[in-house]
Amino acid sequence: MVRHIAVFEPNDLSRRQRRKFNQDAARSGREIEPAKPRRRDRTLPDAAVTGPFGPGMGRGSYWNLARPSIPSHQATSRQIAGIYPFIADGGLGHRGPILGVDLNADALWHFSPWEAYADVSERGTFSTNLLVLGAYRAGKSGTVKTLVTRSIAFGHQAVVPSDPKGEWVAVAEAVPRGVVIRIGGGSSARLNPLDRGPRRADADDEQHEKMVNQRRITTLISLVEMALGSTRLTAVEHAAIHDALEQCIAATADRPTLRGVYEKLGAIVEDAGSDFRLSDGAVQPRFVLRRFVEGDLSGLFEDESTVAFDADAPIVVVDTSELFARSELVAQLTQVCTTAWIQAVVSDRSARRTRYLIREEGWRDMTSLASLQMFQQWLKLSRHYGISNIVILHKLSDLDAVGDTDSKERNLAYSIVGDIENKFVFRVNHQEAASLRERLNIPSTHVEDARRLRMGVFLAYVGQYAYAVDCFATSTEWEYELFKTDDAMQQRDQSTPELIKADELDRLWYSPAAADTSIEGWRTPSGKETPQ
Repeated sequence: MVRHIAVFEPNDLSRRQRRKFNQDAARSGREIEPAKPRRRDRTLPDAAVTGPFGPGMGRGSYWNLARPSIPSHQATSRQIAGIYPFIADGGLGHRGPILGVDLNADALWHFSPWEAYADVSERGTFSTNLLVLGAYRAGKSGTVKTLVTRSIAFGHQAVVPSDPKGEWVAVAEAVPRGVVIRIGGGSSARLNPLDRGPRRADADDEQHEKMVNQRRITTLISLVEMALGSTRLTAVEHAAIHDALEQCIAATADRPTLRGVYEKLGAIVEDAGSDFRLSDGAVQPRFVLRRFVEGDLSGLFEDESTVAFDADAPIVVVDTSELFARSELVAQLTQVCTTAWIQAVVSDRSARRTRYLIREEGWRDMTSLASLQMFQQWLKLSRHYGISNIVILHKLSDLDAVGDTDSKERNLAYSIVGDIENKFVFRVNHQEAASLRERLNIPSTHVEDARRLRMGVFLAYVGQYAYAVDCFATSTEWEYELFKTDDAMQQRDQSTPELIKADELDRLWYSPAAADTSIEGWRTPSGKETPQ
């Protein structure tokens, strides 16, 4: 608003009077015009008292003990990005079961590998497989069990081909209509790793026939190579196994068994036909398969299956904990056989079922070149059969047990793990930092965060996006008690200390031996000088 002041000057004033009149008019105009407020006066109320000190807060005033000074905020670009509101990540949406709380968005985090694969947006993924990596007691097993059990309500089936620790048995028994197949330990159940499995709707599908034949021959080669250690089969031994398998298939109407292949190898040793070299090539595989027919693994995998896979059960667990207690080689051979049997019965595309295939101790499925090639092909065909393979590893260095340094087997194992697009990374040890950056291409800042994660919190990599998720934040008491796997390590209740009996104090109390001050003590040879 503009103020205008009008001044009327008499015309009969002398020069001196006119000068005084103009001075008085200017002074009056300045008194009428309000003074401009200072910036400090516009932001703060008047002080309670004048001067630098005052009695405290007054009515509408403040304590002017010292001049208020607000320093400027200094931070890095990464830190400053966290103070802006309305930038919480949208997550994966609300499709699939709740797996935890997104710590960045402070919202529920839903996850389903099939929903993520079906998502055509930028948050979608191109694979249904999942890698779970983390140190001991980081919450891997509890998170996977939470995901699997909550997914049952969405129509997904869970299959554990080999449960080496018996952890999934309690889960299968707690779930209504869950099935547990026990191998060993006095059980009469037998699994045939050479089962063909259910036929697909199109029986003439050439790809299905090739898959069945390759799975069978790969299972046989894997078993023989594992039993022989680092020895690789020769071309003649491969040919002998192929011929024995084909003869067994023809003799049993496409129902081959390890016993049948063992007998056909014996026939080839006795009479190799026109090619006498097959007789020598059949010797080594026959001795290996003898272990399944007459040795320490007899009664488990050599004959036709005595149990059937329940396709309608919400969860099927093959309990192999009794066999895993024998030796590491028995554990590897058992896992190959049970996994081959499960793959044969679940590779049914016409069933239109979505299944989780949980591979505990996943590195045991990659102990030879043949098993690695079968594992790689199975991961590639997972989408074809509607399967999500969950590979659980304690650390990436577990794969160092596969082959020699810079060998084809080890490089292929790391390549297979690195190609799994969906990853759950739990707390890791500092020795794993370099492997995570080099093998899995995880950013350095994420690796440092992974070293400080608490139990149940993991970094989820789904497609091109990463999330920080707390799974146990949504766990119920029923789930927590069912999924925990460290009962044996729980400390006893020490609220009431255990008292020591009075008569045992003398026995526990330290009493030094009497010093030898005689001259003979000086002449006695010491322990180092005494001849032994």
